[in-house]
Amino acid sequence: MANLQPVLLSGGSGTRLWPLSREAYPKQFLPLAGDDTMVQATWRRVATLADRAPIVVANEDHRFLVAEQLRQVDAPVPAIILEPVGRNTAPAIAAAALQAMAKGEDPLLLVLPSDHVVRDVAGFQHAVRDAMPAAEQGALVTFGIIPDAPETGFGYIQADAGEGLRKVLRFVEKPDADTAQAYLQEGGYYWNSGMFLFRASRFLEELAQFRPDIVAAVRAAHAGARHDGDFIRLDKDAFASSPSDSIDYAVMEKTSHAMVLPVDIGWNDVGSWSALWDVADRDGEGNAYHGDVIAVDTRNSYAYAQRLVALVGVDDIVVVETDDAVLVARKDRVQDVKLVVAQLKKEQRSQAVLHREVHRPWGSYDSVDNGARHQVKRIKVKPGAALSLQMHHHRAEHWIVVCGTAKVTRGEETLLLSENESTYIPLGVKHRLENPGKVPLELIEVQSGSYLGEDDIVRFEDVYGRSE
Repeated sequence: MANLQPVLLSGGSGTRLWPLSREAYPKQFLPLAGDDTMVQATWRRVATLADRAPIVVANEDHRFLVAEQLRQVDAPVPAIILEPVGRNTAPAIAAAALQAMAKGEDPLLLVLPSDHVVRDVAGFQHAVRDAMPAAEQGALVTFGIIPDAPETGFGYIQADAGEGLRKVLRFVEKPDADTAQAYLQEGGYYWNSGMFLFRASRFLEELAQFRPDIVAAVRAAHAGARHDGDFIRLDKDAFASSPSDSIDYAVMEKTSHAMVLPVDIGWNDVGSWSALWDVADRDGEGNAYHGDVIAVDTRNSYAYAQRLVALVGVDDIVVVETDDAVLVARKDRVQDVKLVVAQLKKEQRSQAVLHREVHRPWGSYDSVDNGARHQVKRIKVKPGAALSLQMHHHRAEHWIVVCGTAKVTRGEETLLLSENESTYIPLGVKHRLENPGKVPLELIEVQSGSYLGEDDIVRFEDVYGRSE
């Protein structure tokens, strides 16, 4: 559909599915409901509907993750709008609308959070097609999920009587259990999915009517944006001046042009570990597992394991094991994991933000051992990628190639190292690591020195724009 512009919202703070999700690696980048990550699955869901590359609105810190994960599923090169600060969905969608209209077009925007599960892809695509005529005529369409339980974790939309697409009567905040039960019995109430369809210009018109301050700030941020390859870096000062507001509060609850299409498409926002249990395949005892899990006399539980995890004689619990943290919680208390993350942030502990394996645009590094004056990392460099030309004031490094070929710049020397070969980088010497081959490069790095922090890096040249 030439007139349909997919917009993928890729924000997120990485708190609700901790410890698997982190601030630097939120849930949209994880394969939680299949082989694809959630952002990859979101693109595949719309790929056959539109002949346009997606517009992605993302946190600046996630820019290379978004680009790489979409490249892995052969998505056309996206326009990635980078938010210098988080300002909620209304400014994010306004930036996407301005980008969609930058070349004089006015497409329909299909706005999708990139961290939701939709089991019935065909049903979703059919709903989009059904909603397009109304959106073409100026309606602001949202998709309401037909509820199957008195869910208190979602907002609700009350719709006018009738069938199919109909007028929105009101949006309702997350209700208590009794109110949610009343909504279910009364009918005409639907879960707010956060998915929208409208013409770009119509959204901006309605936003300008109710929140002209947001439109003014985002217009200035987009006009002053810097283009860095596929990345569109919004002007920081202008975007930061925008009020933070959701599309629901800023537009949908106020406009007289909101319509809702009720759908039953196997939707879940995977907002907690219990929600992931809801959408997972379960055994005869109601248990769902990911990884190497042994369960004995266990019922209605969920376990995510990166190593062997054994459950014995437990019911209704969640166990999530990662390289550097373990979560054990009652299934009805998993929403409180955000309190754990808050405490980690208060104590400035790295587990709130980073995994042990840290992803970089060139690959990743995994800190496998450390002590007072040493640290051991497993480093992976993608084919054709290169780290910055850099030096360290406080540490020296030994590199041992495990597989692949390493091109090493060390001072004035250039070395080629193959499997089982090594080199030494003295303290204070300029150096660079590159992978000139066509297969991933893996090496072990042993750091030694008085200070081993990641901020002991002076960059001289960097293809990713990080040089000083």
